[in-house]
Amino acid sequence: MKKSNLIILLFVAILSACTGEQSIQKSYKSSIDLVNPLMGTDSEHSLSNGNTYPAIALPWGMNFWTPQTGKMGDGWCYAYDAKKIRGIKQTHQPSPWINDYAAFSLMAVTGDLKFKGEERASWFSHKAEIAKPYEYSVYLADYDVTAEVTPTERAAMFRFTFPENDHSYILLDAFFKGSEVTILPKERKIVGYCRNNSGGVPDNFHNYFVAEFDKDFELTSTWNGDKLNQDSQKETGEHVGAVIGFKTKKGEAVHVKVASSFVSPEQAQLNLSREIGSKDFSQLKQDAKATWEKEFARVKVEGGTDDQLKTFYSCLYRVLLFPRKFYEINAENEVIHYSPYNGEVLPGYMFTDNGFWDTFRAVFPFFTLMYPEVNAQIMEGLANTYKESGWLPEWASPGHRGCMIGSNSASLIADSYLKGIRGYDIETLYEAILKNTKGYNEEITSVGRYGAEYYNELGYVPYNVGINENTARTLEYAYADFCVWKLAIELGRPQEEIDLFAKRAQNFKNVFDKESGLMRGKNEDGNFQAPFNPLKWGDAFTEGNSLHYTWSVFQDVNGLIDLMGGKDNFISTLDGVFEMPPVFDDSYYGGTIHEIREMQIANMGNYAHGNQPIQHMIYLYNFAGQPWKAQSRVREVMSKLYTPQADGYCGDEDNGQTSAWYVFSSMGFYPVCPGTDEYVFGSPLFDKVTLTMENGEEFTISSSNNSKENVFVNDIKLNGKVYNVNYVKHKDILNGGNLDFDMTDQPNMERGTKEESFPYSMSK
Repeated sequence: MKKSNLIILLFVAILSACTGEQSIQKSYKSSIDLVNPLMGTDSEHSLSNGNTYPAIALPWGMNFWTPQTGKMGDGWCYAYDAKKIRGIKQTHQPSPWINDYAAFSLMAVTGDLKFKGEERASWFSHKAEIAKPYEYSVYLADYDVTAEVTPTERAAMFRFTFPENDHSYILLDAFFKGSEVTILPKERKIVGYCRNNSGGVPDNFHNYFVAEFDKDFELTSTWNGDKLNQDSQKETGEHVGAVIGFKTKKGEAVHVKVASSFVSPEQAQLNLSREIGSKDFSQLKQDAKATWEKEFARVKVEGGTDDQLKTFYSCLYRVLLFPRKFYEINAENEVIHYSPYNGEVLPGYMFTDNGFWDTFRAVFPFFTLMYPEVNAQIMEGLANTYKESGWLPEWASPGHRGCMIGSNSASLIADSYLKGIRGYDIETLYEAILKNTKGYNEEITSVGRYGAEYYNELGYVPYNVGINENTARTLEYAYADFCVWKLAIELGRPQEEIDLFAKRAQNFKNVFDKESGLMRGKNEDGNFQAPFNPLKWGDAFTEGNSLHYTWSVFQDVNGLIDLMGGKDNFISTLDGVFEMPPVFDDSYYGGTIHEIREMQIANMGNYAHGNQPIQHMIYLYNFAGQPWKAQSRVREVMSKLYTPQADGYCGDEDNGQTSAWYVFSSMGFYPVCPGTDEYVFGSPLFDKVTLTMENGEEFTISSSNNSKENVFVNDIKLNGKVYNVNYVKHKDILNGGNLDFDMTDQPNMERGTKEESFPYSMSK
């Protein structure tokens, strides 16, 4: 070969390598096709890599659909390493730990009729599986059938493509805990209801469904428990289902339109007619895709690797799933909802399936920034919940559930109102917040404040009065009181009330132990509990230890620095969490819970990113004059602990929170303290991110010289002017403009190191 030809080939190869990332990005027609709904599904009870399932749904949709590999009632409904699928089910599950409600499924079989869950399950392979937010397709190998589904908010369409067979069937499994099916051959319909739930429902709870087919039924049967009733068309019992059968030709597609309602059978039919109507499968799929594309267009990312882009958009997809719309539109086009609190059908918005202990941190701040209209509807739903139940929904699925701690609804409400979002009854919400501060529901201790009487009298929840996770409660109540204080000022409440919550917001000081330099359980007599092991998970803390919860002083990091004896000690303690080995004490639980194991195997010391209490911790370096450490650590977490694969998370994803951390962090900032108007800087992952705000303004985040090695921020400019502080304000993003990071491979130990550069602290 001639030298000139060789040189040309080498030049082409180098050019291809340099432009590889760009060409990869351009090969995708839509950012929604970068999403992997299977991210996080390689999980089990003892080790979570996300504890997710592929949610085939629209943003905040009332109903999700998912392939079911697990047994009926198993919270781990889809496991990546499973080999068989039992059906595709309607699901409302927010977490495997909370489990599902109102579930039913469809499944196709051929040949001998098999209706029991385990017997009908078909072998499948990920090689013959397509999972997108707007469609799911799988080849059921045992039956030579391809099953597909595409969603609307309250309905869906299935397409089953059959082989040539004289015995082809579609099964509707209405699941256990009370169900009914009625087959209407002349109308080509199955109607009925399911009542399965895991708690938090009134006695009259039903999920009414309707399924319309585009093929005549040649056979109808039902089952009740383990008994198949041939030629039957109606069944009511603990666990019932319906079978319709027919002959099919090779490649024949049978379509099923399915919708449901928590209000009535008539509303289910209305949901189907309104959301599907005469549309075919392809039209519906395009509509679902377009809905996702509309939301994703609000956040445009450029640069980064293929995996980083996939991880970003897979996380964004998760952020936009919960809380779910639990409201419907009636025949008069009015917004109504079935109340999961009092069982009545009432006007107005309702949302559910959320644990605020997780999502107050970053999910809801993302909504206040990017989706204020949806946020206002959620706030109205919170007010309706209070009116219907007497409490705010700290963990709802669909009604109140006894899970987790805190009264973090105060954070959501204050952050929304203080950022200028209106259109809801703030006076009712403030009344509800005040009620939270005074007591709790004895039947569901997650509602209100468990231990409020001690906290309000002593300034902390004592360790030795039979209230578990007491120090964690104290810290979370103090942060909530900060939010109440800020909101009380905004609402012009009496000065005595304002002063009370300002004082209580400082109650974190009451559980700080100067001897250890950490937060510690304190007995009712004022003495700290002993012996004290900062590595002990649980006990005085919630799914973490003192090294994790000591940083839960979102509202006054400067106050925490003073308690620790100054910035040097504060930084040293922060550093130590990362630098120590992943040792732990699991004696409180009597065994190693999955959150501990996930910390242990991550190789980041005692930093437990897989659980929420510590997720803001890295950003605290900005409050103590060493922002470069936040920059390097945040990039380390993004590169080590997130991938777009089935094992892509480092712990429970939890209703979008762990995803929201990645979405914010990859943009270069994070809401350390919701209730303030600041987002604290880290290290942007992408070359450019363009945010289109709801008001039409664009805010662009650019990063020059960005690379895997250049994780440090040399300088920052806001709208062309040098910007020396360690945060960006909410209004500056809303108003549109440009935030420019200049990146380098060496830390800039001058920028952001002075007091005037530090983010907000209550005591400054």
